[in-house]
Amino acid sequence: MKLRISTWLQNLGIACSIASLLTLFFRLSDFEWMTKSVYHIPVFFVSIFLVSIIIANDVRNLFKKLFWYEKRKVKRPIWQIGIGFIFFLAQISAVMVFSKELTQPQLGGMPLFLVFAFMNAFILTVIYEEIFYRTANQ
Repeated sequence: MKLRISTWLQNLGIACSIASLLTLFFRLSDFEWMTKSVYHIPVFFVSIFLVSIIIANDVRNLFKKLFWYEKRKVKRPIWQIGIGFIFFLAQISAVMVFSKELTQPQLGGMPLFLVFAFMNAFILTVIYEEIFYRTANQ
């Protein structure tokens, strides 16, 4: 099955989010083998990421069914429904796993990395729209 590059980007974002969040949850456990890493990349993250790539397309399709994407009268592209959230969640979860020290600075009571992740997700969504949906906008 040949997937378009935009679908691959969505699936990679979902896989990164799943792998990072599971790594973060299991890193807090008492199992010593969960904390093994090679070049500061957790081994558990790599294994879960490979599994997550396989199920990411199913997860994406599940969310399309959950938000009644197929039943909508006006079929907006999937980026309008959730690509910004995929970018936002992938950034937050990657920071939580790979750069825990960036979660400390505060900006008005909110961790600063959340603000940067939100701004980046907005910009990435606009770039994504311009690259993959240029003909739809003209």
